Amino acid sequence: MSGNAPARVILAVLIGSTTEFYDFFIYGTAAALVFSHTFFPHLSSVNGLLAAFSVYAVGFLGRPTGAVLFGHLGDRVGRKRVLIASLLLMGLSTTAVGLLPGYPAWGVWAPVTLTGLRFLQGVGLGGEFGGAALLAIEHAPPDRRGRYGAYVQLGPCLGFAVATGLFWALSRFLPSSAFLSWGWRLPFLASAGLVALAVRAADRADGGTGADRAPLATVLRHHLRPLLLAAGAVVSGSVFFYVSTTWALAHATTDLHMPRTRMLELLLVANVILGGATYAGALLSDRYGRRPVIRCGMIAALLWALPLIPLLDTARPSLVLLGLAGAMVALGLLHGPVPAFLPELFPAGVRCSGSSLSYNLGSLTGGALAPLVATRLTADVGSYAVGWYLVAACCCSLLCLRALAKHAKQLEPVELRAAAPEAISYSGQ
Repeated sequence: MSGNAPARVILAVLIGSTTEFYDFFIYGTAAALVFSHTFFPHLSSVNGLLAAFSVYAVGFLGRPTGAVLFGHLGDRVGRKRVLIASLLLMGLSTTAVGLLPGYPAWGVWAPVTLTGLRFLQGVGLGGEFGGAALLAIEHAPPDRRGRYGAYVQLGPCLGFAVATGLFWALSRFLPSSAFLSWGWRLPFLASAGLVALAVRAADRADGGTGADRAPLATVLRHHLRPLLLAAGAVVSGSVFFYVSTTWALAHATTDLHMPRTRMLELLLVANVILGGATYAGALLSDRYGRRPVIRCGMIAALLWALPLIPLLDTARPSLVLLGLAGAMVALGLLHGPVPAFLPELFPAGVRCSGSSLSYNLGSLTGGALAPLVATRLTADVGSYAVGWYLVAACCCSLLCLRALAKHAKQLEPVELRAAAPEAISYSGQ
């Protein structure tokens, strides 16, 4: 292996993950701000938002499908090819959303097509995590897996920042009528250029083939319990993130009547905090272990769940930012170690399938429902109930993490690269 191979891998992982999550997040931002007007104008404001978030949830339904499909390919034909294929699928479906006519032009076919494209987005993102995480940590020294895996989780931070920043600029400099009619489409169309850049970077990182002929069947037959427990362990992070971002944006601008640009600015600042906390969590996991750091993040999220919503409900920018900052610190500690933690639960031949499926099942259970549940709870009970929803998610994940300890000790390999020499090829670097 030449000295620049790890740098190429890190660059490919970071750009690829950033692009994938940029594409995924611009839908969530547009759903919170625009899609109820563009694709569901015949519904009331609350029902239109629920409809937009329902289509948003469809993307999470596609993620386990992508995890199964691309996880199988990752264990059979290599991590790099999976990353490139998932990038292309995500980019094409995202660009198509930017070209999609609204309800006035296409009628019911507009939201139907939007739903199909959102599902394809989910399939693409479902394949990204396993390929990117394994491409990173299988190149890492044993004592730096957390640090290398951090670049997988920094991708969502950067993707969210780029997506939010573009929507902020469009909201700031375009008249509201122009933003609602065509301005929101520009971030979706920009995906084509970002994907081309990401594919070029990924193509420079070399990855070979896996070993198992039927990795999904092997995971379900021999590793089902750790698979389900790992999915449960990541649920709280998914719920906490999408409540603190997608739902919080809709709640602030719709229910609390905060200016759209102001809330986007606060989310941008919070995202910087999330990036720093994520990298710190990954580094700490190399020193103190994955589970202790993840557990600390879960406990911090549990303690912050109830104060978060009242802080958001003040609609005062300083207090809203305080609420978001606390949530992002907890999320960073929770999310940072995950790209190294999940692959260490599965043996080499099924590592891509096992880690991808567990991560995306957790995201489906948490992220798909979070904006819908939070919106419904706010309308029917009151926003304070969202805090208790977060508490329940954190308690569930803590129990799963505790039950997972036994399996992690049994399955965690001593040396990832030694355990999977067939998974990575360094030729041509």
